[in-house]
Amino acid sequence: MLAAALDLLIEYGASQTSIEQVAQRAGVTRATVYRRFAGKTALLVQAIESVHQDHEPGAIDWPDIASMLDDWALYLSEPRNRRMLRRLYGAVDDHPELLQAYRGANGLRRAAAERATLAAARDSGELPADTDLDILQQVLNGAVLHHLGSYPDTTSAADIKAFLAAVLRQAGHRPGAGG
Repeated sequence: MLAAALDLLIEYGASQTSIEQVAQRAGVTRATVYRRFAGKTALLVQAIESVHQDHEPGAIDWPDIASMLDDWALYLSEPRNRRMLRRLYGAVDDHPELLQAYRGANGLRRAAAERATLAAARDSGELPADTDLDILQQVLNGAVLHHLGSYPDTTSAADIKAFLAAVLRQAGHRPGAGG
């Protein structure tokens, strides 16, 4: 069911995906879908989460910014993940509860891990001491969204990492500067 829901989300978007379509594609009844999920939003959030590999405790406890960027770049170098993220963020007007539910269910955990990594870099001197971590997280999220909309889905992980590292350099990131 999750694969069917994710496929439909990627193909048609959240507003054009229905429980009926998911059930039909998965070869089950609507009742079966509703027994497992409270509704379309819950189903789509689970479908999106099914592609993440960071469900294990500590999976996103990055030791440094370079490791965080490696993970992000690897994930963003997969064309399917890029299309899914564009659909997720594109749903903000037509199906706003999807993005809210996704953020509430799992985005907060990832945001906390990002913040911890950035705080460690600031504390070690790799980022300026006066870095506003909330603003830096927003800048990085904006950079990811910009990349999703402006670069081809065939962009390599190395090129994506270089792009994100360049954004961080503009914010004062100096790898290894902390000693």
